Amino acid sequence: MKYSNPANLAIIACPGGEVFADEVITHLKRRYRRNREKTASELARRYGLSVEDALRQLNVIGEIVFSGPHAQGTAECPVPRFKIPVKFTAFANGEIKAEIQESIRGKDIYIFQDVENHYPVNFSGGEKKTLSINDHIMTVFVTIDAVRLAGAQRVTLVMPNFPYARQHKAKGREALSASRIGKIFEGLGVNHLITLDIHSRDIMNAFNRMRLENLHASYQIIRTLSRLDGILSDDFVVVSPDTGAVDRNKFFASALKKPLALLYKERDYSKITRDASDTNISQLRLLGNVRDKTVFMADDMVGTGGTLIKGMQILRENGARRIICSISLPLFSGDAVSYFDKAYKDGLFYRIIGTNAVYQEEVLRREWYISVNISSLFAHVISRLHQNQSISGFLDNREIINRLLAETKGAGPQHELPFQQTE
Repeated sequence: MKYSNPANLAIIACPGGEVFADEVITHLKRRYRRNREKTASELARRYGLSVEDALRQLNVIGEIVFSGPHAQGTAECPVPRFKIPVKFTAFANGEIKAEIQESIRGKDIYIFQDVENHYPVNFSGGEKKTLSINDHIMTVFVTIDAVRLAGAQRVTLVMPNFPYARQHKAKGREALSASRIGKIFEGLGVNHLITLDIHSRDIMNAFNRMRLENLHASYQIIRTLSRLDGILSDDFVVVSPDTGAVDRNKFFASALKKPLALLYKERDYSKITRDASDTNISQLRLLGNVRDKTVFMADDMVGTGGTLIKGMQILRENGARRIICSISLPLFSGDAVSYFDKAYKDGLFYRIIGTNAVYQEEVLRREWYISVNISSLFAHVISRLHQNQSISGFLDNREIINRLLAETKGAGPQHELPFQQTE
């Protein structure tokens, strides 16, 4: 974060997104502190000062220009709070109210929400409630409205899981819900929306003014893969779980310089799946060779898990030796975790890599699950957007992936990761 006006950057966490927001704030504070110390070192070198004197001068400037986010006259490196206190009230009839507890006039506001957080969340008075996706969306609506009425200069919605993303095209008399939800955000005054591996690129082109920044967890996932023992050997193949995920898996195959195969699926869309044992796949074929190979599949989300488990079965029947999957948005809806427990016990797969973009508790205790922390990625992007700087390097991260793989090849044999990765 460059030294301009850090006090102008503010974060509001809706009840569902509070955990992820706090993790991102931790990285923002580290980044702010690191950059201020770097700036002080550069000023000290340039003007023949001690680092302590340079920091003291920066703090004095902060007091004069930025209305007090720093400690006056000291050589310490205090950091802004970033987080704005908000009182969320849940009424008996289901209505939700957001009350901002301090002035945000003229600030650059980032509102965090995780619409797939189905664990009890905190409301005023110590009350805890478990919310549906629609409850979480309504919470976002009232929060955006409160922020705009309070005089925020710019509003960015940080929503790693874009709601209703699977309803992105109409096959008949049905709603284009993904587009409609986004247009409601836009109508409420949202300037930017930051999301993760959105289900369809069509959604990105559905808005008139709101800019959607679609981040990718590919670097963090490849870093995790590269640390697993023997994963990137010659008997490694990337498999796309369906035609919709071809571009995503083609990227991984290209980055890892590995062959690409495809699972071709035909679905019976008249059938609604409720759990992993009730899939709507009518036919599934493998295009490619996986015999005696380690298979890697990447998908944007996993719901009930039936489609993914069915794909694993086909791959094992075709001779796959070991199967690893990555999921950007690990929803694990319904009884999905228990179905994956059984699939793991039956030897269908080796590991599933998921991000912390969706709040989870139960799956984190599983031996077969590796959690990848992507809060640093979001902190970097928020910092650069606040400074009106380019984020293209975070949207297409091939360069840092290539550097990572080059370092991995030169580092010799890798070892098994601990199951919960925190960085």
